[in-house]
Amino acid sequence: MASVDVLGWDKKKVGSVDLDAAVFDVKVKKEILQTVVRWQLACRRQGTHKAKTRGEVSGGGKKPFKQKGTGNARQGSIRSPIMPGGGIAFGPEPRDYSYVLPKKVKRLGLRTALSFLKKEGRLFVVDAMTSTDGKAKDMAKKLKDFGLTKAMLIDAKVEDKFNLATRNLPKFRYMGVEGLNVYDLLKYDNVVLAKGSIEAIIDRCGEKAPRKFAEASEAKPTPAAVDKNAKKKKMVKKSERTAEKA
Repeated sequence: MASVDVLGWDKKKVGSVDLDAAVFDVKVKKEILQTVVRWQLACRRQGTHKAKTRGEVSGGGKKPFKQKGTGNARQGSIRSPIMPGGGIAFGPEPRDYSYVLPKKVKRLGLRTALSFLKKEGRLFVVDAMTSTDGKAKDMAKKLKDFGLTKAMLIDAKVEDKFNLATRNLPKFRYMGVEGLNVYDLLKYDNVVLAKGSIEAIIDRCGEKAPRKFAEASEAKPTPAAVDKNAKKKKMVKKSERTAEKA
């Protein structure tokens, strides 16, 4: 474990805390960050794009001109894709862009982003995140004095007054541990963690112990397996009786 300083909002040391190396000191793999960010952005897409086909554009029920004698190419409808104002051929259709990303990759992405920020010296730990009056002006001054112009603020639990003070600051984002994500960690350049949130972050991002499976000898047979064995025994007995008769 690596020990880091716990700072007050005046940026003076008020203590220290140990950070789990398995979460805050892993090897940074940019391909993992890219994979998770692409997944997040894909899931945010609405996918409501739509173009009308020739069957959906209004009008076009009448043949625009006679088949022969005009010198023009024959046409059956003014809503053909080759006509101005006609339908669109092979246009976009509404679709869902989201896809499933393995949970292990999501957790690895969070660990990688946190390790990257710590390695770059852009991860800070503060004693607490509190606000007495919930004023954005006072909070902006406090963050500026801390040396931050853009940052993500993570607390164990969202505090109402602190949330009120930060929600109108466009370059800062305050949330609980449950909202921690790779895209915002990289977007806001810096991350400030409340001391009380570190355990929750480790619980969320840490590697989970493998599930212990029962041994095959101790495993109880399923009803389907029992039924299958009973059928086999019945068939063996039937074949034995047939052999005795023969």
